[in-house]
Amino acid sequence: MGRDKALLEIGGRPLVEHMLELLRGLGLNPRICGSRPDLARFAAVVPDNFPLCGPLGGIEAALAASDSNLNLFVPVDAPGLPPSFLQWMIERAGRGGAVATIPHFRDRPQPLCAIYSRQLRQGLERFLSAGNYKVITAVREAAASVGEVADEFNMESVAATLGPGVWPSHLRMTSWFGNVNTPEDYESIAAVTGKARHPLSEEER
Repeated sequence: MGRDKALLEIGGRPLVEHMLELLRGLGLNPRICGSRPDLARFAAVVPDNFPLCGPLGGIEAALAASDSNLNLFVPVDAPGLPPSFLQWMIERAGRGGAVATIPHFRDRPQPLCAIYSRQLRQGLERFLSAGNYKVITAVREAAASVGEVADEFNMESVAATLGPGVWPSHLRMTSWFGNVNTPEDYESIAAVTGKARHPLSEEER
């Protein structure tokens, strides 16, 4: 992206603020994963125990700091996620009690929008200590290490079974997991979420 994604503005507010508002709307008390003290003005920050190890380091630190067994994680740059889907996933995890609840979309796992149990923390710590940072692999092996299997579900199949309207959203499912990795991604997501602002200037690019 070439600049800090968390502070990219959509509709005049930074992405991090949009995502925190989404989680608070679900009755949650969100915290920010990562060694980012500059974001403490938005919410409490949980610093990494394994710095510079990517999202897996943030997940491990959050599980270590959490008082809850099950914990919802969302990426800061996915403003298209509908609250109805996140609420449904929370309820699914609560009913099933799986150590990991991970959606798949178009046959691709979405491990950064998932629910993880604190039981996974030690397994994730072992992966990080070994220098392995791939989230989905670490989660699956951490689950196996405690004798559990992750609940990985195909979103298209579930949506077809549940019927229309179960996850109300004005966006197509293709936009829910759209990450902001390039200036073009940013402009596209800002447009489809209905929060478009002026395109990035050449300097911002």
